[in-house]
This record gives sequence, C-alpha cells and structure tokens, in this order.
Amino acid sequence: MSKKKSFVLRISPETFNLIERWADDEFRSVNGQLEWMIHKSLKDAKRLKSKSSDDDAIDEK
Repeated sequence: MSKKKSFVLRISPETFNLIERWADDEFRSVNGQLEWMIHKSLKDAKRLKSKSSDDDAIDEK
C-alpha cells in the first residue's frame, strides 16, 4: 500500500463548495476529487514520469 502525505490546505469557502459539488456529481469525496484534479493537472502538464497502479485507480473515474 502506498503512503500518502497529509497537509493543510486553505481555500475560500466558495471554492470548497464548488469542489464539493463537483465531487458529489462524480461520486467522490472532496479529498478524492482534489487528488484527481491534481493528478490530471500533473498528467496534462507532462509532469508524471510513469504510469503506476495508483495512477490507474485515480484515472478510473
């Protein structure tokens, strides 16, 4: 199992509400939605080095 790093994220309530609604639409938690958004941004920017099993799990949705 891969280890995940925890950190505090400060965002406006309006931004949080928008992400929360988006996550609900896609049957994800807010945390899962943020992970997906970050992963997609890294992939689109060609910052990911290789495909791993963790990447597959995020891409499923």
